[in-house]
Amino acid sequence: MKYNWKRNTIIFLASQSISLFGSSVVQFAITSYITVTTKSGLYATLSIICAILPMFFLSPVGGVWADKYNRKMLIVLSDAGIALCTLGVAIAFLMGKESIAYLFIALIIRAVGGAIQTPCVGAMLPDIVPPEHLARINGINGTLQSVFTLASPMLGAALLPIAPLGVIFFVDIITAMIGVTIMVTAFVLPQKERIDKKASDFFQDIKLGVRYIRNTRFLMEFFLFCLIFFIMMAPAAFLTPIQVVRNYGDGYWRLSAIEVAFSVGMIVGGILITIWSGFKNKVTTMIAAALIMGMCTIGLGIPMPFFPYTIIMGAFGLAMPILNTPAMTLLQEKVDPDYMGRVFGVMTMINTAMMPLGMVIFGPLADVVSVEILLIGTGVITVAAAVMMRAAKALIKEGV
Repeated sequence: MKYNWKRNTIIFLASQSISLFGSSVVQFAITSYITVTTKSGLYATLSIICAILPMFFLSPVGGVWADKYNRKMLIVLSDAGIALCTLGVAIAFLMGKESIAYLFIALIIRAVGGAIQTPCVGAMLPDIVPPEHLARINGINGTLQSVFTLASPMLGAALLPIAPLGVIFFVDIITAMIGVTIMVTAFVLPQKERIDKKASDFFQDIKLGVRYIRNTRFLMEFFLFCLIFFIMMAPAAFLTPIQVVRNYGDGYWRLSAIEVAFSVGMIVGGILITIWSGFKNKVTTMIAAALIMGMCTIGLGIPMPFFPYTIIMGAFGLAMPILNTPAMTLLQEKVDPDYMGRVFGVMTMINTAMMPLGMVIFGPLADVVSVEILLIGTGVITVAAAVMMRAAKALIKEGV
């Protein structure tokens, strides 16, 4: 029977989207529950650490496994493991053992599963999608993720006042079961995975991955700019709620408004990049998006009424998928397939850790200097870095 890549891609994206939606709802519910129940900045910080550190340290492990073992089974096992952990915590809560410690353990295990699953998903798409369609499929995938970014907190916020947390956990359990069932029964790979059956040293595999990235100039340039952009995006991502409360009042609707504006912008941007596919050179598209994000960051630092402020926040969100989609496609098209998982493991590390690291730098500064100054300063650096990308000759060359 002829391989139908469109059907297979739809099945894959559907399974991952269903699972992602349930995970996002429960992740929001857990962090919100911890925040509201404890009203403690320390506990809120610990919840972020539990959700981030395992992803940061274990993403290289997930990357190595994605290059050595069956990616489909790794995704299925990580999804099932997260669901099993969630079931255990749900049972404990329904039995009246409502311990914050259980939630921290759940966040850690969910992050471990994400560290394994995320590199596999990024590395698997080139296995099932023809190269000429990767950009469009990445755009569709990005749009779906943006929709869930908007919808999952809404559902989580609606469920928390009316249902016990133990019951809400079953949203993730059910969606994970559906996603795993779809993957096991309907999804097929067009060819055998590249599995290294020879015994090999795990740390040697990591060393080879690091050497590959270090010796591939366009990847060094790519990751350098990613580091700069994600750190500089921290004030726009995390300090704008503080700015809104200080400048426009502490109404919850204003905080919701900027979240909705950002999410709607991401959805529109995802649709736009799916239809348009960007400039001929993917790096040119990334530069254009980074310039928009930098200018929006500067704009957010300029005093203005609240309505135009939300418009700028929406424009910032619109540029995100226009930056992320060609970046993802560039890696999928140009990276040696034998190192694809390890490269996406590094990408996951950067995505996970750089903005929180930026907050370590800029968060304390927000109590010393105004958020507006931080936004303008980081926006100027972002624009400068985007302009400097034009000088990254190896990266520009690979963008075509």
